[in-house]
Amino acid sequence: MFLHVKKAKYLEKYRVEVTFNNGKKGIADLSPILKKGGVFNPLKKQSEFAKFRLDKELHTIVWRNGADLAPEYIYFQAFKNVPELQEQFKTWGYI
Repeated sequence: MFLHVKKAKYLEKYRVEVTFNNGKKGIADLSPILKKGGVFNPLKKQSEFAKFRLDKELHTIVWRNGADLAPEYIYFQAFKNVPELQEQFKTWGYI
């Protein structure tokens, strides 16, 4: 099953409440993307970060400047401390 972000709501700072097509709902702290630089640099301003939208074609959140994140990465950030998901995250290369 491919993961899709079905709902996304800005909370505060760099935290987003997300709901996925598998029914799981969680809060993802996306602040680690700010260290990547490049297209993510403008998102260091919280006011810019908060302006994301849900792209129905890509099934993930995107920003005005063209930045986007893989749904799997957002899922990892939301559920990285869930023990039963650790093997999946290893397979994806996040841990």
